[in-house]
Amino acid sequence: MRRESLLVGCALIGTLTLFSGCRTAQKSNEKQILTKIESNADESASENKTSKQNVLGEPTGSMALSYAENFSVDYYGDYTLLKTKDGTQILTVPEDKDIPDNLDEDIVVLEQPVDGIYLVSSAVMDMFRELGALDCIQFSGQKAENWYIDEAKEAMEQGKMLYAGKYSSPDYELLVSKKCSLAIENSMILHSPEVKEMLEDFDIPVIIEYSSYETHPLGRVEWIKFFGALTGMEEEAEKAFEKQTEIVKHVTATKKTDKTVAFFYITSNGLVQVRQSNDYIPKMIELAGGRYIFENLGDDSKRSTMNMQVEEFYNQAKDADYLIYNSTIDGGVKSVDELIEKCSVLSDFKAVKSGDVWCTEKDVYQQSMSIGFLIEDIHNMLQGADDKEMNYLYRLD
Repeated sequence: MRRESLLVGCALIGTLTLFSGCRTAQKSNEKQILTKIESNADESASENKTSKQNVLGEPTGSMALSYAENFSVDYYGDYTLLKTKDGTQILTVPEDKDIPDNLDEDIVVLEQPVDGIYLVSSAVMDMFRELGALDCIQFSGQKAENWYIDEAKEAMEQGKMLYAGKYSSPDYELLVSKKCSLAIENSMILHSPEVKEMLEDFDIPVIIEYSSYETHPLGRVEWIKFFGALTGMEEEAEKAFEKQTEIVKHVTATKKTDKTVAFFYITSNGLVQVRQSNDYIPKMIELAGGRYIFENLGDDSKRSTMNMQVEEFYNQAKDADYLIYNSTIDGGVKSVDELIEKCSVLSDFKAVKSGDVWCTEKDVYQQSMSIGFLIEDIHNMLQGADDKEMNYLYRLD
């Protein structure tokens, strides 16, 4: 339809060329006509797409979201339509229902029960564990030894979950032969678009989850509701989310301390990696009653972290009341002396001298349903509590 419209437009332009006496006016008219033709073609395509999607009728309800901004869930009777920020649409169809006719071809259709999933986004595994839906996952983007989630590691060791390669080099033969139904990726797949295209060429639909794009910590947790809707476990998802929100409500009900916290990591080349001020970690520190030491740190990039020279870190963070070392990349440190070996100037920091240096557990990045507990840990740290009462933080001696 669009091609035919453009051909007609070209014919019209040819006629104008023959009869126009002014080259400038001719070019102007050509541009206007082409713009109008393309606009009409786009409108026609949009109307056709809308018409196809309307076979579902009007939504009978929508999922209420408190913090998450990068997905939505609408209900059409027994059917559920999930959408992500990149425009991906997934329709889940109950076992006893037929797939609606004339759906838009861009809508991914998944028939319940959803299983045979290839899970590449490691942060999502904890959500499936919390839902009791690990049986839905047949393929993993991590090897067994790299999982800190016991249930996932056990499933791989028992052969219930198979290693199918990391995001950039999946085992296509395995996925196709075992009839993988869906790949759940994170935004890293955007660096390997050819992989996404290949998976889709093998009729394996791809969903990119954008929980890491949520600005509020509980927005990340709320993605469990997306996967609850995907697996038909909305009630379990709601209960898990409420559990985390109640922890945060309890913590934020107490008075803020205004104590400053630096959250950082020493890179292999000697730079200091810190979180940009608009990242979720500074927000967690704020919710816990503290204040992130870098108040206006950031650039125009989409990255959550940035590297700075040791001298700059020293100048801005040496008077921080607390230091938290991020162990998720290098496995962490066991003592203050070990940390100082990585960066000698830390010995002059206020927090080192006062004994207020802490470290995250190395598994925290996989524990996406631990955000409430980590905020509680930071709160307890600020209140002077012992690390024996904590889940994901420990004091360095």
